[in-house]
Amino acid sequence: MRNERLIILVAEDHPDDTLLLQKAFKKNGIDLPVHISPDGEDAMQYLKGTGRYKDRQQFPFPRVLITDIKMPKCDGFQILEWLHNHPECNLIPKIVLSASAEERDVIRAYQLGANCYFQKPGSYEELCQLVRITNDFWLRAILPPLPENC
Repeated sequence: MRNERLIILVAEDHPDDTLLLQKAFKKNGIDLPVHISPDGEDAMQYLKGTGRYKDRQQFPFPRVLITDIKMPKCDGFQILEWLHNHPECNLIPKIVLSASAEERDVIRAYQLGANCYFQKPGSYEELCQLVRITNDFWLRAILPPLPENC
């Protein structure tokens, strides 16, 4: 993830899961800015640059999306679907981190363009390991430039 405007967008409605994820980032030395959207609707506004997220200097388009699937107002599938339908913005890695391991959820997420789907780990140590492995992978990946019109 070699870019000056790096930000991680996390769409997660459970504050405890958000806190654990932020701690796992810190433990793994990931000090990129993280924007937490407490529901899918807020994440959609952030991605679209609407409402309070209109200023792209203050709220740049994210470099990575980490989304839960089952959230109020707008679920993770709707977020993935919006990105899927906007190819100019669909270049970012899309990581699903969900409690659900239901086959239909996994299939649908991949059909909508998720790059990977993880079931939320059962322990903080497992979460830290997952964050480390995922970060190592995406740091080594060659990513396209961030879209200018998103």
